[in-house]
Amino acid sequence: MGKNLMTDEYNATLIDIKNIIFQSRDKAYKVISYATLDTYWKIGKRIFKEEQNGKERAAYGENLIKILSAELTKEYGKGFSERNLRNFRKFYVLFPDKAIWQTCLPNLNWSHICSLLRVSDEAARLWYMKEAASEGWSSRTLDRNIGTQYYYRLLQSPQKEKVIAEMKEKTAEYQKNKFELLKSPIIAEFLGFRTEDSFVESDLEAAILSHIRDFLMEMGRGFAFVARQQHIVTDTQDYYIDLVFYNIELKCYVLIDLKMGTITHQDVGQIDMYVRMYDELKRKEGDNPTIGILLCSETSEDIARYSVLHDNDRLFMSKYLTYLPTKEQLRTEIERQKDIFYMQHPQEKEDGGEVQ
Repeated sequence: MGKNLMTDEYNATLIDIKNIIFQSRDKAYKVISYATLDTYWKIGKRIFKEEQNGKERAAYGENLIKILSAELTKEYGKGFSERNLRNFRKFYVLFPDKAIWQTCLPNLNWSHICSLLRVSDEAARLWYMKEAASEGWSSRTLDRNIGTQYYYRLLQSPQKEKVIAEMKEKTAEYQKNKFELLKSPIIAEFLGFRTEDSFVESDLEAAILSHIRDFLMEMGRGFAFVARQQHIVTDTQDYYIDLVFYNIELKCYVLIDLKMGTITHQDVGQIDMYVRMYDELKRKEGDNPTIGILLCSETSEDIARYSVLHDNDRLFMSKYLTYLPTKEQLRTEIERQKDIFYMQHPQEKEDGGEVQ
């Protein structure tokens, strides 16, 4: 009887503490989301107003954004790239009445807004915004619904319940962990943290990446470290590349993507996409084609996969392997770091080594 009472009291206490944590995190998320949107909207408004004072508006505007980006990036980091400043401006232009998007807070963040900026139809854009806010859609759910023309399909369908049910089923996975505040590199950038800091990753993943970075610097020939969790922005998505190097001997960028589990075809496609994006956005005249390395935390034949695209010269493909560690060396290093990590954190291994 006494034991059951203690158990009941303990469970009640645990539930109360969990609720306190959830409510506090939710409150912090809402405050930061509002501050982020308010800041970006005001910056967009200021840029737009300044452009109206320029005599040659189009040329003046582009030059203004370029100069502003250089100055702001120098002081505040990569969150103020030219592309982002153009998005801030577009945010203001498409939502000039602040009250419109404010009524949809606090369930919207900057990722939601970036997705909405792609919708040219004003009626559809406003509908998506209100639905995302009222239904608590994650940014991935909103992005998926925009991409699959959910608004138009729902509008035209005589069986709306089926369309809604299908959407909920296919976005169920996207709705998990909507408020992982400190794991969001976008929030991290806004708060002034470096996106390569380990708080944006799980502990085991962070440990492996840190040591792989050092391992390549020591074992590889000509490696210069460029960035960790490098933010690459396209018109439709934000991407974060685990590790980026420049190899001085090969005169090319080397990208590394780590997967916590077995490698899938989707993972292979993603590293190939990173290579294409880097060649398009970062590669300069005189650089050789970008190299992608896909690493896997599980021991298998696919522990490391090298990717060189665009039908590159075979001589180059054979040459670069002499400057990189072998697959066996990478496999051994990953397994070594896992052993060290689990010796330092035995509870993680007892729990099955799962990384949340």
